[in-house]
Amino acid sequence: MEINLLELLKTTGFFTITWQQVLMIIISFILFYLAIKKQYEPLLLLPIAFGVLLTNLPLGEFDLTNPPSGTDAGGLIYYLYQGVKLGIYPPLIFLGVGAMTDFGPLIANPKSILLGAAAQLGIFAALLGAVLLNTLFPNVFPYDLKAAASIGIIGGADGPTAIFLTSKLKPELLGAIAIAAYSYMALIPIIQPPLMRWIVPKKERQIVMEQLRPVSKLEKIIFSVMVTVICSILLPSAAPLIACLMFGNLLRESGVVERLSKTAQNELINIITIFLGVSVGATAKAERFLSPSTLGIIALGLAAFAFSTIGGLLFGRIMCKFSGGKINPLIGAAGVSAVPMAARVAHKVGTEDCPSNYLLMHAMGPNVAGVIGSAVAAGLLLVSLS
Repeated sequence: MEINLLELLKTTGFFTITWQQVLMIIISFILFYLAIKKQYEPLLLLPIAFGVLLTNLPLGEFDLTNPPSGTDAGGLIYYLYQGVKLGIYPPLIFLGVGAMTDFGPLIANPKSILLGAAAQLGIFAALLGAVLLNTLFPNVFPYDLKAAASIGIIGGADGPTAIFLTSKLKPELLGAIAIAAYSYMALIPIIQPPLMRWIVPKKERQIVMEQLRPVSKLEKIIFSVMVTVICSILLPSAAPLIACLMFGNLLRESGVVERLSKTAQNELINIITIFLGVSVGATAKAERFLSPSTLGIIALGLAAFAFSTIGGLLFGRIMCKFSGGKINPLIGAAGVSAVPMAARVAHKVGTEDCPSNYLLMHAMGPNVAGVIGSAVAAGLLLVSLS
């Protein structure tokens, strides 16, 4: 009887679990806490946390790259992961984002696209930082150019774009980069306000901007179509993201396919979010995740967010000077593409110094421009390094 119990114990995960797997399971619990208790980006952080838990359970059939040995068929996560590997999920997420987003503020104030471009500074700052770390400590931080680009895209504050680019260039880093990207996106209300108060003087934070002009339905339709055509011709590598973003917005603004628009905003994006989050989280296996290079990714990701915010704020101050004090530089921080969280943070900080100030719609212009800018930056990196 004792022998049978021992043999039974050997067939369970308790007999084979490693300390690294235990640590990763604890990390998944921390992510659960952040998603559920703190409500930090729960729609994606919760599925990612569950994926981390699944992939680090011993003896579980959650291999992402190959079917279990001796079989021809993979497990559930193996097939869900094909949507990441083949670049299907991120564009579909963009389809839903486009259907939920009003591009009117960007169309009403085209200059705000410059703020969205300036807020991509963190992408290239983190890329250069990764290259520098690799040069100084090649054995500790083995970041080649593809890894550096994948780390840098965290600065775009756009989770689907980060996943899209990393799955193409450096899929083995996908778990660490996805967790870093979505964790820092969730922490935008904590990361950005101190930088805003540090860089933008109180006098400029109190600037009240004029109300934006109304944007017609025709303008919005033409904008979606023209951006698709121009970006697809100039930068085909970014076309899957940009085209889906604009198609989703076209569904919204056309006014003739309300059922499709609602599906893109709700059922479709929710289903894809579940598949994407769980399968990406499942890439964070203990043997890959627990390494000094992962700590480097976490640190560089934070630097990328900070530099992106700083880039938007500094360019906002420049635009403030040239406009004769008509532009509140705080909206530059919304140039990171965390829609609409970054715009809400800019509005909140603005109202703290001037309660009558209403910056939300003004900040949505750079915010939407940041979504386009991060996708374009990803396309440039992809075409340069593929």
